[in-house]
Amino acid sequence: MKPLVSILIPAYNAEETIAETIQSAIAQTWPRKEIIVVDDGSADRTAKIARSFVPGIRVVSTENRGLSAAVNHALQLSQGDYIQELDADDLMLPNKIERQLAALREGDSKRVLLSSPWAPFYYRTRHARFIRNSLCQDLSPVEWLLKKMSENLHMQNATWLMSRELAEAAGPWDTRLHYDQDGEYFDRVLLSSEGTRFVPGTGIFYRASGMGSISYIGNSRKKRDSLLLSLKLHVQYLRSLEDSERVRKASLTYLQNWYFAFYPEHPQAAAELRSLAAQLQGYLEPPSLRRKYAWLSHLLGRRYASWAEMVLPQIKAAYARKWDKTLYVLEKRSVSKTEPQAMSAARRG
Repeated sequence: MKPLVSILIPAYNAEETIAETIQSAIAQTWPRKEIIVVDDGSADRTAKIARSFVPGIRVVSTENRGLSAAVNHALQLSQGDYIQELDADDLMLPNKIERQLAALREGDSKRVLLSSPWAPFYYRTRHARFIRNSLCQDLSPVEWLLKKMSENLHMQNATWLMSRELAEAAGPWDTRLHYDQDGEYFDRVLLSSEGTRFVPGTGIFYRASGMGSISYIGNSRKKRDSLLLSLKLHVQYLRSLEDSERVRKASLTYLQNWYFAFYPEHPQAAAELRSLAAQLQGYLEPPSLRRKYAWLSHLLGRRYASWAEMVLPQIKAAYARKWDKTLYVLEKRSVSKTEPQAMSAARRG
């Protein structure tokens, strides 16, 4: 019998996107699947929209406890031999799960972690371009983490497909974290794995949600504290696999790449990162501004220039997102008008 795959969808105030996400799960060509949506105390129509797909899926509503708790609850309810996590605004290509399971070889351990490409988009997936970087290959756990941390890369969480054995070995999602929950969690999955197997030719569409996204820090102290903890855990996990010069170098690079989130506005957190860098036999340089923003520091001060470097690209992306949504809505209206005409013509024919 083919293995059962559990598709877990944690959702919070996702009324605009949840239907498409569920549809992409239902459309999976893999025949044996269960779909579990955990509505994490949404204040909008998320739960109502999700329940419109019942009995094809299971919907559970809980009080708002955060993404990690919602995924953990969905995992407890699931029965699958394999686990697929899917955020409530992302989409899977129809053959994603089928192609990944087909990539398993006879005699493979259940500790093989399957991955696939991902493509960022706003609303129209046909304009999305799949990301290819050095993580898009078969890698051992230590080599994967080295590349991630030294090259400042990541693999979007829905690209992964893991066995239940691997999920249980990794343990639950860390409910202390409110930022980079998936990054920290899949680090632990990697540590428990025998390595990754990258499956090209399929994958997921990752919706770039902007400043309303859980992945946007902004002025949230809770998220900033979570990032600090996640950075420390990343270094700890990598050093548990190998404590070498290349590991220390990759860890220092990783800390340096994220130092801007703490320096100079958050001196205590910045000091903690400098202390960790010293333990790695290195140090952190004050973050430098990109050339297009550096001149602002001479006019208005570094604090304003740093703010501009972080916020202005988000504002630009917000306008691009709004424009893409406008075109998406117009295209859907056009299709909805032409479909009845086409059906009427077919009946006349």
